[in-house]
Amino acid sequence: MRHFLTLNDFGKDEILEMINLAREIKKEAKARDFKPYLKDQKLAMIFEKSSTRTRVSFDVGMNELGGHALFLSSSDIQIGRGEPIKDTARVISRMCDLVMARVNRHETLEEFAKFSRVPVINGLSDKFHPVQLMADYLTMLEFDAGGCVAYVGDGNNIAHSWLMLASKLGLELRIATPAGYEPDGEILNLAMKNAQISGAKIYLTHDVKEAVSGANVVTTDTWVSMGQEAEKEKRLKDFAGFCVDENLMKLAAPHAIFLHCLPAYRGYEVSEAVFEAHADEIFAEAENRLHAQKGVMVWLDRHRNG
Repeated sequence: MRHFLTLNDFGKDEILEMINLAREIKKEAKARDFKPYLKDQKLAMIFEKSSTRTRVSFDVGMNELGGHALFLSSSDIQIGRGEPIKDTARVISRMCDLVMARVNRHETLEEFAKFSRVPVINGLSDKFHPVQLMADYLTMLEFDAGGCVAYVGDGNNIAHSWLMLASKLGLELRIATPAGYEPDGEILNLAMKNAQISGAKIYLTHDVKEAVSGANVVTTDTWVSMGQEAEKEKRLKDFAGFCVDENLMKLAAPHAIFLHCLPAYRGYEVSEAVFEAHADEIFAEAENRLHAQKGVMVWLDRHRNG
């Protein structure tokens, strides 16, 4: 049985299998041909953190695949009252066929997966957001973007997930962060080891212009993630000069696309003008959460025994 906790758990061929499956299922959905790949299966959706895209995309996706989704906030179940994670995992996985969890700590996912009888999907953790990157890559393919990506901003779970995707698929990834906001060193080292196999090119810099120059894809994330609100004023000062605006996008390759996992805070990590100029790409990316996650769920279902 396989879990979907981080892209580092999968080989290049497996990631591409999921992407191709997502493309196939999306094509069917656009033709209103909803095949019951997960007929009558139940998805438990555990939320320690609130969400728009994650909740809607998994709920709708499971229904369109012929199954059912069950929303469980941490205040609804005993996990929010001190029940051990391993006990919650053993209970829920006896009643449901898949689990998606959006959690504060990645260790919670690892513990849950260790004791689960069914596949567990990372809907977001403090270290990784792999389902978002599956949607991002699907969007890159649909817009025929090249393989050079510039990530501008905080070295957070999105940056970590870009490191995993790029290092597995052999992309060129340039990450520009302010000093002190670089990606986690252990995750970076893991990506560098992967890159030796895949041929990926990974660069870190504090110079946003260097990162964006000639890039096919420019992407960013909020500077103040959930749980960091107390650091907002300091972060806004530290991230001065890291807004993706029109002048910065002019340095990217002709016809470069801009991606944002949302929610976006205009005037901070991205300008209003850049956001609206690339709205088609951004909202295609948001919709692709639905399709990419269908591919992941169906793939996991097909690999329950291996």
